[in-house]
Formats: sequence, structure tokens, C-alpha cells
Amino acid sequence: MISRYTLPEMRSLWSEESKFQTWLDIELYACEAQESLGKIPSGTTARIRERAAFSVDRINELEKTLNHDVIAFLTCVAENVGEDSRFIHLGMTSSDVVDTALSSLVRRAGLIVAGKLDELREALAQRAREFKHTACIGRTHGVHAEPMTFGLKLALWYEETNRNIARLKRAIETISVGKISGAVGTYAHIDPFVEKYVCEKMELAPAAISTQIVQRDRHAEFMSTLAIIGSSLEKFATEIRHLQKTEVLEAEERFAKGQKGSSAMPHKRNPITCERVAGMARLLRGYAVSALENVALWHERDITHSSVERVILPDATTALHYMLTKMTGIISSMNVYPDNMKKNIELTCGLVHSQRVLLALIESGLTREDAYRIVQRNAMEVWKSGGDFFDLLRKDEEVRRALPEEELRACFSLEEQLKNIDMIFGRLGL
Repeated sequence: MISRYTLPEMRSLWSEESKFQTWLDIELYACEAQESLGKIPSGTTARIRERAAFSVDRINELEKTLNHDVIAFLTCVAENVGEDSRFIHLGMTSSDVVDTALSSLVRRAGLIVAGKLDELREALAQRAREFKHTACIGRTHGVHAEPMTFGLKLALWYEETNRNIARLKRAIETISVGKISGAVGTYAHIDPFVEKYVCEKMELAPAAISTQIVQRDRHAEFMSTLAIIGSSLEKFATEIRHLQKTEVLEAEERFAKGQKGSSAMPHKRNPITCERVAGMARLLRGYAVSALENVALWHERDITHSSVERVILPDATTALHYMLTKMTGIISSMNVYPDNMKKNIELTCGLVHSQRVLLALIESGLTREDAYRIVQRNAMEVWKSGGDFFDLLRKDEEVRRALPEEELRACFSLEEQLKNIDMIFGRLGL
């Protein structure tokens, strides 16, 4: 998946200069292929390449009259090339250039995003190992469940990022196709060798079959993948936002020196970057819907997709690149508070060990129904009165008859709850 191209910053990749340069590359490679086939005189491509140039301003000026971007581009290039310009674009249609170039640009944008995903994965791996055995409370439905570790939470995100890397790799492969097959994909006026030659030079595969365009299910798959990655980032950000709540405060975004959280309340430390990431994920999902809408076009082509793609492809790849940069920074620098994690585990006075007590009572010979009734009765008393769960169970006659105090106390071992953490990390290769 490595590109021969030097990958620029995302902004310059999606510039008008970059787009037209990619168009020109395709036209020049097509000339090389045509010359090798004997369709244009020997030495022509070298002369064209020496003179070929364009001006974005001139193209825009021409388009005002021509109302056709590719013709404006070709006219601008022809003004510089001169007589040999008649050999440019032979047997080709506009979409041969535009769609092949778009695939190349999207591929390169995807590779830039992939690099950022790798950086996020590494940051998650480092911090997961750092907090591998740092106990914290697990929550389901927002309510305390059972103990886990903060490293396990980060390891889960690490593995999800691995899946996103695999998804993006597949999506890049799917979009990395070009077509130079003419107005309806029949190669009526151009040899298929030209397509093969140009695509190889552009690091693309020739589409096995096309109409006037590369089919838009490919772009929809790519955009849907970006949306999934964005949704993962929103998931990570939402969890950190919860953990930063004042009454939780197990982790928080780094608050930089000189930073201010509120114009009215000087004490505020807000998870603003996580909130920004969460908000931008909504954009990506909206763009994915737009890409799905582009799949169905009239017959062999219309241009309803074109105006949409001019917005969603640069915006989505740029937005996700930014989101990944920010999330990597958040993970790498976030403050983590193990003491608060320990305090929160103890907040419910031992209730987090209720399942171990339930299983111990069942193992002692009680039915599951009776064991559940006994444990729940004492648990509800803790919720009501705030008493200590172990003490209540120790004094309960039904528990005393079933379990020696030593066995009951063993049910409240935090180490026993976390005994398989190393095994899980081992499966992930962390």
C-alpha cells in the first residue's frame, strides 16, 4: 500500500494545482502509451512533456466561457504545447482523466489518513501497557458493574483501531482503480493498453469494466470506511468525556498552561477537543450518506455525483486527518487518576463483587434462584442504607449457613477479578 508519490499535506493534495497536475500526468502517460503503440509520431511525447504547463488562473478564466473544466484545462495546456497538442487526449473522454485522477487523489489521501491511524494505534498501545493493571470500575448502562483495568479499556480501543486500519486498507484498494475506456466503456476509440499503461504509472489497477465513469459503489465504500473510523473516534472521545466529569474524574484531557475553560467560570476544565471530535464524526456520517446517494446514476453516467464529490472527498479526508491528529494527542497526553479509580471502585461498598458471591453460594449447593434472592436482598439494602456489603452478608443467616467467612471474604478479592488481564493482552500482542 506504499506509494511512490511523495505524500504531501492533505491541504496541498486537494488543491487545484494538485488536481490539474494529476490530470496532466494522466494525459502525458496516455501520450507515452499512444506513442509506444505507434498512434502518434516518435518523439512527440518528449516535446509535449517539455512544453506542457498550465495556470490555474488561466483555466478558471477559460472555464467562464467554455463552461467545461476539462476542455478549459486542455485548452490551457494546448496554448503552451502548440501544434503537438492535437495528440493529447486522443480517443479519451473527460471522465477518463477526471475519474482516474480522482482515484489517485483519494488513494493518496487514504494513505495519509492511514499514517495517522498508525500513530493513534501506537499511542493506544503505549498507554494500554502503562495502565495494564490499573484497576478501575467497569460500567454498563452508566451504572457500576464489575472491576476491570484502565489498560483494558485502552486495549479495546487499540484492537478497534487495528480493525479500522484493515478496513481502510481494503477501502484504499477498492478505490485504487482507473479507467481510460472511452465514452461508454467500450474502448471504441482507444487501445486498452493505454489504460493499462496509465493506471500502472498512477499506481492504480484498471477497472475490469466501466461505463463512462468508475462506479460509485467504490467511493461509497471508501466514505463509509471513513465514517466508521470517525465513529470509533467519537466512541473514544465520548468515554473520555464521561471520565472527565467532576464526580468521576478518572481521566481528563490535558489542560495546557495558560488555557482557559470558560469566559464566566475560571475553575472550568472542559473536554473541548473530545467534544470537537465527537461533533466532526457527525459530518463524516453525513458525507457517507451523500456517497451512498451517488451510487445510482442514470444509464452510463450523469453528473449528479460530481458536485457532491467536490465537497465530500476533500472535506472528509481532511476532517478525519485532523480528528486522528487530535485524538492521538489526547491519548498521548491525557491525565489519568488511579486514586480516583480506586475510590470509585469502593464507592458502592463492595457491591461490585456481587456476582462472585452469587456463584460461591451456588457452588455451596443453593439453587440459583435462592442464591440470587439472598445476594440481591443484601445488595438492595446497601443501595438503600449505604452499609458495607461484606458486613451485611457476613451477618446474614442464610449466607452463614452456606459459606464460611473465609470463603465469603475471598469473593471480595480484586486480584481474582483481574486474573485474566495478562491473557487478554497476550491475545492482542500487547
